[in-house]
Amino acid sequence: MITGTLWPMSASATRVFIARLAGIAVFDPAGDQVGRVRDVVVALRLGGRPPRVLGLVVEVGPRRPVFLPVTRVTVIESDAVIFDGRLNMRRFQQRESETLVIAEMLDRTVRLCESGDPVSVVDVAMEPTRTRDWLIGKVAVRRHTGRGLRRRGGESMIVDWNAVEGFSAVEHGQGAAGLIAAFERMKPADLAGIVHELPAKRRTEVAAALDDERLADVLEELPEDDQIEILGKLEADRAADVLEAMGPDDAADLLGELPTEQRERLLTLMEPHEAAPLRRLLTYDDESAGGLMTTEPVVVPPDATVAEALARIRTPDLNPALAAQVYVCRAPTATPTGRYLGTVHFQRLLREPPPTLVAGIVDTELDPLRPTMTLEAVATFLATYNLVAGAVVDENGHLLGAVTIDDVLDHLLPEDWRETVMEATADEAGGTR
Repeated sequence: MITGTLWPMSASATRVFIARLAGIAVFDPAGDQVGRVRDVVVALRLGGRPPRVLGLVVEVGPRRPVFLPVTRVTVIESDAVIFDGRLNMRRFQQRESETLVIAEMLDRTVRLCESGDPVSVVDVAMEPTRTRDWLIGKVAVRRHTGRGLRRRGGESMIVDWNAVEGFSAVEHGQGAAGLIAAFERMKPADLAGIVHELPAKRRTEVAAALDDERLADVLEELPEDDQIEILGKLEADRAADVLEAMGPDDAADLLGELPTEQRERLLTLMEPHEAAPLRRLLTYDDESAGGLMTTEPVVVPPDATVAEALARIRTPDLNPALAAQVYVCRAPTATPTGRYLGTVHFQRLLREPPPTLVAGIVDTELDPLRPTMTLEAVATFLATYNLVAGAVVDENGHLLGAVTIDDVLDHLLPEDWRETVMEATADEAGGTR
């Protein structure tokens, strides 16, 4: 039963436009959420017949996609999908005969059968039949008014499936704007899971369509092999821009895995003030405090007020671990700073009147980390003092950066932990789909 429409252009309450399903919650009959919709699986058919919808790909747990047959779906609304409670927890594996709508159909260039004009696929709609099957009946398309991966928008229309042709052909330069729009609300780690599982061709198209900041966030969450592959397929100038947008510690880790010639070329293309901290980080051992640290902690001068310090850590893009404390240093406040004076934890900032100077509440009792300290020593330090970050200070008293707990965990876990999270198969629940 369909109780709502997911596309405002549709007048039919039994038509569901699939891009609008991406990311919505999936519930069992008791009202418990089991996951979120990632994609819809269809089977293309010969003779221009509408594709048959096989089911939904639902992400349950941490980045584990499973298959939910469409016959078990009982309700689809604008903000929820409800199914009958039966769900095989076997990890979804796409078969050769199957097509993923969001990952593979959106942004494809097809042609209108009547005029032969090329159009881009914006969305596709599935509709139920009298036999309880679901078929792809409509296609939302946009006429081309530009060229390349980032075509400008033209006239939009909704046409019947058999009014277009070209879905069966392998397309080069498909673009990825629609796929990205479908997952724009996803956290970078979740989008990274999607990107990891895309075919190499689509992965390249997604990387080309993402803006630098978003791509940088996704790269930070991807396994090393994916990072190297994606960066290697970008134009060198853009690769340098993306590295600048990454956290310095993550960018340095990625650069450290590249051949020396490629690494040096990218560093040369970067802005000098962006490349300098990366060059410093690359001089340290990977599993030392210097190799683990970021060079962009929150630093304030001693005459800053509590209100000013709180304003700095309210920055929405700031890593939560970095936002847990500010480091008080004499000028210059860019790393490597002037003399390091100590740390003020955010809980202390919340307890003090806004006009209070941070110099009066700085914690000077805790010795900072040294850049040569080992990973084990850093982990022990953070665990001993219940910290989520620690200052890294050189022998001359200059703040070099800060090590955060997420980077420590990243290095304590097995090297392939990201692949394990993305690819590990759940315990078999029995049966097949």
